[in-house]
Amino acid sequence: MSVSSKRLNGCAHISATTARYRHLGLFAVAGLLALIALGGPAPAAAADPPGSWAFAIGPGALKGTNAQVADRLGRFDLVVVDGEEVTRGQVAAVKARGTTVLAYLSVGTIEKWRSWYPRLRQFRLKAWDDWEGEWFADTSRPGFRSRITRIARKRILRKGVDGLFLDNVDMVEQGRHARQRKGMEKLVRKLDRTVGGRQLWAQNGARGVLRGYPKQNVKPLVRYLDGWNREDFTHTWDFDRKRYRPAPGFSKRLQEVLKVKEEGITVTVTDYMQVEPLDTEAACRSYSVAATHGLLPFVADIRLRARSLAANPPACP
Repeated sequence: MSVSSKRLNGCAHISATTARYRHLGLFAVAGLLALIALGGPAPAAAADPPGSWAFAIGPGALKGTNAQVADRLGRFDLVVVDGEEVTRGQVAAVKARGTTVLAYLSVGTIEKWRSWYPRLRQFRLKAWDDWEGEWFADTSRPGFRSRITRIARKRILRKGVDGLFLDNVDMVEQGRHARQRKGMEKLVRKLDRTVGGRQLWAQNGARGVLRGYPKQNVKPLVRYLDGWNREDFTHTWDFDRKRYRPAPGFSKRLQEVLKVKEEGITVTVTDYMQVEPLDTEAACRSYSVAATHGLLPFVADIRLRARSLAANPPACP
């Protein structure tokens, strides 16, 4: 799912140098070693994994001056911001605080409020009934993959962000979108090449991330990723009853999350709950469970509003 400051939608590592090298062939690595031996510039030292993160794509996250945005987001090691709405100046200000900045981009849906909507409109599939103004994307069409990649390269990456955070890659898990699976893998692979040495993240869709779809010759997406986020880890928003509650099926979800973590990429988790006033019991449980399993937690209201940032980390007994 996705959240824009323009409307509600229920959704959103510092990769070590060696982690990015896993995407390179042996010859590429050998070339880098040779460059070092010849006195060329050595790759940057591997960065420590982040110790905190924020899913900051909701209303108010980018409000104010560059300094105000940096004050709001710069206390986290890693932040995800809206790739279209963030400015180059805001990116620079937050990065100056030592924070890694990833840009959010939905690649499995087409959103009517985006400036690039007219260029993608022809690739719409069925409307997403839960969300007004959003359609699933026909990732099987090369034209869509080329245009979304161009948007990432020219409209987002040029702002100086440290990588991309892809949403709705899991749309292909639904049976009616099985024909989009191969196209989604091609798109993620293309975006992996586009970001180059920068990071590529996705969220949800553990099945496609871990196993792919062998019968359709669709490879696991984890081979292209540096990080992955799982929403609704311990708590979620019940859209039918319009209330927050513990997320069902936790044991199965935990096993999926841990299997992704075993692949050697950074894993974050997001839990949705009341934040004003904060449901301290739920927030502390989220943080405790995440810490037990070496995961990075973030808690927020369902709109991911800026006020959620203050709830992280919660003051636990």
